Amino acid sequence: MNVVKVQGGNKNHKVFMYALSTCVWCKRTKQFLKDKDIDHEYVDVDLESGEERRKIERELASRECYVYPALLIDGRRLVKGFNVEEIKEALGLR
Repeated sequence: MNVVKVQGGNKNHKVFMYALSTCVWCKRTKQFLKDKDIDHEYVDVDLESGEERRKIERELASRECYVYPALLIDGRRLVKGFNVEEIKEALGLR
């Protein structure tokens, strides 16, 4: 899996984002995390190879997630879509 690591000063949570390279909401979420200086990782699912892409899609489906972006926070909480208020709440931001 081609994971991109984005260094940020805020390392309070482990943030992993499943995104699509062409998705405007995914781009906005990436920018939001960058603007808030959140240390995070992401993968552009549409750029993954066949089997790896299917593996990721199965993982998301097992969590009943069929939208992008999908943020997995601390390996437990899943924020579906570009929902700024829910992202802020999950990360303890104001």
